[in-house]
Amino acid sequence: MAVISNQKQAYSMKAAAPRRNWPCASETLSVAQRDLRQTHWDTPKVATKWQRRPAAVPSRAETARPDSEFTGNFGMDRCWPWSWFPRCAPWPVGLRYDMNFKHAARLFLAWHLLAATAVFAAPIKLPAAELSGKVYILPIQEDIMPPMVYLVRRAVKEAMEAKADALILDMKTDGGRVDVTEEIIEIIGKFPGLTVTYVNNRAFSAGAFISVATQKIFMAPQSVIGAAAPIMMTPGGTGVEKMPDTVEAKMTSAIRALVRAQAEKNGHNIDVIEAMIDKTKELKINDKVLNKEGNILTLTDRQAAEEYGDPPKPLLSLGTVESMEALLIKLGYAGAQRIEIKPTGAEQLGTWITAINQLLLIIGMVGLYIEFKTPGFGLPGIVGIAAFAIYFLGAYVAGLSGAGWAIVFAVGLILVALELFFFPGTIIVGITGTALMLIAIVMGMVDVYPGTPSMPTIPQLRIPLRDFSLAVLVSFVFMLILARFLPQTQLFRNLISQSASGVISVATLEHQQEVLIGQNGVATSPLCPGGKARFGDQLLDVITRGEMVEKNRPLRIIGHTGPNAVVEEVG
Repeated sequence: MAVISNQKQAYSMKAAAPRRNWPCASETLSVAQRDLRQTHWDTPKVATKWQRRPAAVPSRAETARPDSEFTGNFGMDRCWPWSWFPRCAPWPVGLRYDMNFKHAARLFLAWHLLAATAVFAAPIKLPAAELSGKVYILPIQEDIMPPMVYLVRRAVKEAMEAKADALILDMKTDGGRVDVTEEIIEIIGKFPGLTVTYVNNRAFSAGAFISVATQKIFMAPQSVIGAAAPIMMTPGGTGVEKMPDTVEAKMTSAIRALVRAQAEKNGHNIDVIEAMIDKTKELKINDKVLNKEGNILTLTDRQAAEEYGDPPKPLLSLGTVESMEALLIKLGYAGAQRIEIKPTGAEQLGTWITAINQLLLIIGMVGLYIEFKTPGFGLPGIVGIAAFAIYFLGAYVAGLSGAGWAIVFAVGLILVALELFFFPGTIIVGITGTALMLIAIVMGMVDVYPGTPSMPTIPQLRIPLRDFSLAVLVSFVFMLILARFLPQTQLFRNLISQSASGVISVATLEHQQEVLIGQNGVATSPLCPGGKARFGDQLLDVITRGEMVEKNRPLRIIGHTGPNAVVEEVG
């Protein structure tokens, strides 16, 4: 107690000293906040071995003085910025370590952490890295004719399947057919990545149209682009024929609309493109006439890269680059995998084959029909299968379908053969095989791209269904004629002679059939209306006159149609 009283006496002596008027935020506190401070001040604290403090805590009234000795804070006990803490001064005598010091330390640390976060969270600009991935290069260096469609289709499908980043057209062409150009533009539009045209020497007429269908255009030094007005070739393609004014106006209008749509889609200057097509179009930018009315616009690489307008924008080309390698560097694909599409020469073969698709289908259907109507396996079957094989080869070369549909067709053909020769009357096998064959024939000509729905749309099916329907109609007419007249012709007799083991004569075969007439036997399979039946030791292919006969029913041979015995049910 003596210690406490001595301390109080020391405090009271210090309280008589003149007080300094230090500004402090506590003077503006509310009554409740001051009471809270008083409570905190008067609450005894447990001393630890790290604290040097008096044995008893003085009251607020005893410490109402500006003493710097007690607080140990160099006289700044009431004017700290954190005066909103429960006490003005953050620490008392000596090394006192209480809650106020903890709060101040935490606040100090929090502010520094926030500052550090703001610094490190700021976006940091790194130098642009080279793009990786795959770049497909498609050469368009011939006239725009049907074989070019197959090359472009193959390249786009390969690029889409490989998930390529960019497709670059290496352009050097004098132009070509408008209908082929439209098809190529449609195919290029299916590629989801970056499309670029590199005008490597020239892109005239249809070449300019295709260039506009890509997102970016670059040109080689001394290259030109333009001269895209439509012309009419003479029969045989040996010269140019003047179009009637009405025809020329219609063609120009249609082509302008087609190319304008592509220019709008890819951000090219529409006026420039129209000046390349329409000779009545004057091209004027910033009061400068770039192409007079009556001329067809053609641009060099420098002219195409000149900037006009506000803000300045290149006329058509994004720049002149020395080579394909320089273009890849400019695009940021110097480190990308580079795949070049090479013409194989089969594109022309595909053009010829697809031109006779309907004829091939007719030959194939009629050939298989004759083969099924004659014994054994002979020339009609070989011709029919070869016709279908060529049909699927053309679709493969044209880039329309792979070998998968040809395999599906072969499976269907095998199932039909099993139904006719090994399991007659089962029906389900034959129906399944026929369905597979029909689906394969139609889907073999459907243009399906990687990443698109596998189920074709009506527009995709329109041309294959048209060709198939016409082929079926003509084949059915031929089959009716053959069924009526072929058995009486010498050709049919020769086919039978060649098919029936190659050694049995027609006369011998007719004699064997005549001997069988009137014989009784048993159906070894259901007849629907065809099937198999046993007559003595012989197992024959038989057919009824349309009625259905169950298995194990008695039969009688009443005639023959081709190699098959015509039977009727007995009793």
